[in-house]
Amino acid sequence: MDLNVSLDERIIEAVNSLQDEMLESILELVRIDSVEGEASNDAPFGAGVRQALLKALDISSRLGFETVSLDNYIGYAQYGTGEDGYACAIGHVDVVPVGEGWKQPPFSGHMENGTIYSRGVLDNKGPVMACLYGLAALKKLGLSLKRPVRIIFGCDEESGFEDLKYYLTKEKPPVYGFTPDCKYPVVYSERGRAVVRIYGEKENLEPFFHFVNEYFIGAKNTGDRLGIDFFHEEYGVMEMRGYKLGCVKTEDGSSDKVSFDVTLSYPGGFSIGQIMGKIQAKAQEAGLQAELDMNYNPVIFEKDSPMVKALQESYEIVTGKDGSPVTTTGGTYAKALPGIVPFGPSFPGQKGIGHNPNEWMTVDDLMANARIYALALYRLGQL
Repeated sequence: MDLNVSLDERIIEAVNSLQDEMLESILELVRIDSVEGEASNDAPFGAGVRQALLKALDISSRLGFETVSLDNYIGYAQYGTGEDGYACAIGHVDVVPVGEGWKQPPFSGHMENGTIYSRGVLDNKGPVMACLYGLAALKKLGLSLKRPVRIIFGCDEESGFEDLKYYLTKEKPPVYGFTPDCKYPVVYSERGRAVVRIYGEKENLEPFFHFVNEYFIGAKNTGDRLGIDFFHEEYGVMEMRGYKLGCVKTEDGSSDKVSFDVTLSYPGGFSIGQIMGKIQAKAQEAGLQAELDMNYNPVIFEKDSPMVKALQESYEIVTGKDGSPVTTTGGTYAKALPGIVPFGPSFPGQKGIGHNPNEWMTVDDLMANARIYALALYRLGQL
């Protein structure tokens, strides 16, 4: 895409002019405790999540955007019109529980030495506001787009994607888009993610625990003893994690079974059918059952697709760094919303921040994200 460089500079200047307003909006949002709570008729994910969604939509309205709430499951702000599909950025306003070890109250919006500390400032309220203000910069300049652009505010990313499932019953998926809930550079592919459940008889625990110890607890987390240690040069090797023991009743309620859940992060190029075939064969040898409880297939886009190239270019213009597309072991909205890839907000070398105590994001990084996202949204709106 060959855009006039001066237009990029104008967009970046417009983003810079919105810095104070953007930071104040982020502080408004992170001061809301939006850990998932008890559902009610108008708050499917709890009162705090509903409050955060309404605040995000209120901020969007103040910026002059058309806003829509889909029964408080999810909402969006939109700029532009058109019938040929839309582009989007989709983040989320729900957050994980705060945990222990905070130096400042986790919903205080505490700012110190150019850094904001709060639950959700990185994951994902700060980045989704950076997307909103990136779009606000385009609106401020009065730039026309070939297709409308939405900033979508999810409400159940941390707990099961029920928000997105509801969204797709009401709206079509985007033509192009990204989620600012992973890392830079642009992620052209996510690994697959599955949960496998092993069942055993409660009256005969020995073979069950022997199997669990032999193939999981006492083995490498690559699944080598199961024969599922699949490797792909662009993704790496299989990863097993999230082990969980449990007890479940049979369908007829006649007896209890013991269960063992394992989460698989599997590389692209391999199917869940291949993986399950090997696990089930080993389980059957031990007199056990293995079932697929959940699966999201790998997300794969061509590195040279117009969308991936547009995002790569936006990152490189702002940062001056190599933006060659990468893969991720993480799981984002890209698993459940067709047409999107993960893109930001964490820069290379920034890991282990989002779900930890004292979650943080610097003002400089927030502004860099807003610049990148403004250029990216403009480009996606022109594809």
